[in-house]
Amino acid sequence: MTYEESIYYLEHASVFGIQMGLGRIEALLERLGNPQNQYRTIHVTGTNGKGSTTAMIASALTHAGIKTGRYTSPHLEDYTERIHVDGTDISRTDFAAAVAVVAEAVEDMAAAGAERPTEFEMITAAAFWHFAQVHVEYAVIEVGLGGLLDSTNVIVPDVSVITNVAMDHMKYCGNTIEEIAAVKAGIIKEGVPVVTTAEPPALQVIARRAYEMHSCLYALHYGFDYSGNLADAEHPQAGQIVTVREKYGFDVTATIPLMGRHQQTNCAAAVMTLLLIARHEPRLTRTALEEGLARVCWPGRFQVVKAGETDVVIDGAHNPAGISTFCQTYGDVFGSRKRVFLFSVLADKDYTHMVQELFHPDDYVVCAPAPTPRTADPKTMAAMLPCRADWEDSMDAGLDRAFAAVHPGDVLCIVGSLYIQGDVRQYLREHFSISLQ
Repeated sequence: MTYEESIYYLEHASVFGIQMGLGRIEALLERLGNPQNQYRTIHVTGTNGKGSTTAMIASALTHAGIKTGRYTSPHLEDYTERIHVDGTDISRTDFAAAVAVVAEAVEDMAAAGAERPTEFEMITAAAFWHFAQVHVEYAVIEVGLGGLLDSTNVIVPDVSVITNVAMDHMKYCGNTIEEIAAVKAGIIKEGVPVVTTAEPPALQVIARRAYEMHSCLYALHYGFDYSGNLADAEHPQAGQIVTVREKYGFDVTATIPLMGRHQQTNCAAAVMTLLLIARHEPRLTRTALEEGLARVCWPGRFQVVKAGETDVVIDGAHNPAGISTFCQTYGDVFGSRKRVFLFSVLADKDYTHMVQELFHPDDYVVCAPAPTPRTADPKTMAAMLPCRADWEDSMDAGLDRAFAAVHPGDVLCIVGSLYIQGDVRQYLREHFSISLQ
């Protein structure tokens, strides 16, 4: 099976769309020999910040000399980004080999009359199988959606991590913060410690579940805390210095290259998790932890690049909480500089509330479609915005129009969905020869 054949198989041989439940993934992994049980794991969920936190934990483990896998979603440009070992994405050859093994098991399931797994379940199984094949010692696993019934929730981790809880994916997770928190708390396993940066009322739900599962809870402001500031006040893009203190007084100070005050919170969750791992892992020293955090790379989240003379921000904010974080970070980094937007969002997102917070009367916005049937209609979006707005029927045309509208000193912000980033990154390479991580 070639890489192209593996992608075709994933997209055409699976249950269509999001199908919650663990029965299919459990049956599939059983046929593969339950590879997820062959290494230690750390499980990370949350409405926002779970990807950044996963990346920081994995980077620190790698820099401690621990062979570490990382599983995240979605990808920005290539499926291989989802399966990552010690700083390197899986090769296309190895990705295809993993999918081929999974495909054989899936076809056996289908022949036996079992329900076919979803695309995400098959990729998850491929990741678990690959990690076993290359003998990782730890795998840091990001939840795809929710927690309780997410296909990653077949592992028994060393630590469960819940970053924050906000309104998103209500169709699958619930219509209140408490309901969503209960779904995310579904990753908590019997006796496994829990790290969370969630706030009330979500925190009470998580604490109750931790109590029921006899799991020690380390909550922000209770089990640990942090302080942070810019590494260079004159150059906000230089990163941030974050000090994390656990309740017994041990502290770690690290410089992280990620921008935004929310990344200080994510860093705190990562450090507290790593401190728990360090209790039984002597290789995870303070030096290794700090070096790993300093070298973390997590593109597409308030990523600032230069396109000619224009500052461009690429951000995957795609729900109201993410938009609030974007607005705060923009103010910290760029102050009151005038903004031009390329905006694209999925139809199942709460974009009515998103646009109310995101756009100012003096902004100019170009709406464009995301490359998925789930995209919101750009013409409809443009008509509802509280500022001057136009629309285009393709991402490239939208970017052309947005760049044409930028004046000296303006910042071009590309916001609304992670799904658009592949097209955006390809455009920037072709038109500006930008080397993107």
